[in-house]
Amino acid sequence: MYDGSTSVELADRLRALLARLSPGDRLPSSRELVKEYRVGPATVARAIAALAAEGAVVTRPGSGTFVAQRPRNGEAEREADTDWQTVALTDRAVDTHLLTDPLGPSPAGTIDMDGGYVHRSLQPGRALSAALARAARHPDAWDRAPASGLTALRTVFARIVGGGVAPEDVLVTAGGQSALSIAFRAIAGPGSPVLVESPTYPLALAAARAAGLRPVPVPIDGDGLRPDMLADAFAMTGARLLYCQPTFQNPTGAVLSPERRRQVLDVARASGAFVLEDDFARHLGHGGTVPRPLVADDRDGTVVHVTSLTKPAAPSLRIGALIARGPVMERMRAVRLVDDFFVARPLQEAALEMLSSPSWDRHVRFLGAALRERCAGLAAALARELPGAALVRPPAGGLHLWVRLPSGVDDTVLAGAARRHGVAVSPGGRYFAAEPSAAFLRVGFAAAADHAELTEGARRLGTALADLDPKEQR
Repeated sequence: MYDGSTSVELADRLRALLARLSPGDRLPSSRELVKEYRVGPATVARAIAALAAEGAVVTRPGSGTFVAQRPRNGEAEREADTDWQTVALTDRAVDTHLLTDPLGPSPAGTIDMDGGYVHRSLQPGRALSAALARAARHPDAWDRAPASGLTALRTVFARIVGGGVAPEDVLVTAGGQSALSIAFRAIAGPGSPVLVESPTYPLALAAARAAGLRPVPVPIDGDGLRPDMLADAFAMTGARLLYCQPTFQNPTGAVLSPERRRQVLDVARASGAFVLEDDFARHLGHGGTVPRPLVADDRDGTVVHVTSLTKPAAPSLRIGALIARGPVMERMRAVRLVDDFFVARPLQEAALEMLSSPSWDRHVRFLGAALRERCAGLAAALARELPGAALVRPPAGGLHLWVRLPSGVDDTVLAGAARRHGVAVSPGGRYFAAEPSAAFLRVGFAAAADHAELTEGARRLGTALADLDPKEQR
């Protein structure tokens, strides 16, 4: 009858049929439609798919295709009203402005000097793929993993930290950010103060605030956190938690000196407080000696240690660990259990394969050398291109440079201007829990493709600074 009809023509005829049916009525079967309209099964399938995409029909496998509910008069034109949710959700908003780029996505061709991960050329891609393939062949790869993580993987993390840390002191997490979220919620109650370095990692501030905590800044200098001001901050606030990054601090790159490491632990113990040590850069040293983590010299359970494989490996290797002793570990295990039970076993197995392979040590050495060269090259380029700006201190590890801007330059304005000139950098204001002491930029050297991009990025940043309208500066 309709030999040669296309799926579009058939869909039109079925719309006419739908108009005569009521919501919930069942359409003829595919076999019946093929017979009635003299078309092939593929034509019927495409026509039904088009009607389903429009919302005109609902398909139920094994039951058939049915006429969808039609909107009541005026319902299609009425905008949804979700204002009632404002009352239902109360005031427990989660502030994500520190997690997202306020300038929006970068246009194509923008040089990335703002990213927190290493460029794909610096990632151990082949080794990761091989590790994941080996992990997938394990007969128990898809079994449930223990809530604390695979024993073998916890053993490796304990060995990396040293200092008598045992596998039972380790809790495997879905990366460092998850570890921070678990720790903040487990250690301190909503409304409590938490001491943080000033400046510090913005996503740690976001995680603390999402847990209902109140970040209180403590200044740092070239040798890291200042213990004298730390003692005053504990005394004035009554805080029972300090968040810090003693090694290659983000964003400054500072390393807490040996004397201050002892002092920070002593002050925290005297205050009856925990130290949340974010050791994200353990594998990001530039070839020199990386200091022992604080937890390795802690016997009393003062330190809760956070580490992660994401930064030195790849963004999607979401494997990290919390290390602690005493009841605080039981509390964190409980938080993890109610959150998501456990980290996916195949990813844990892949991380274990990776860490147990000689290729991991080779990658860490390669990465350190590459980061050292990039850091030196970018520092020299910025010195040429940004007159009046000052590199606070060349870091011996990490992924970023911390640059103090000339007097009168607004960091947010300059970051926006840089974006328009095709280079992405991070304004320094977002790294402070309170008012910043000056205007800074965090400029990364790990996410760009190569040295040529870093040099060009520095040139573009210099052009953006030179082109700033004096009215845009403070």
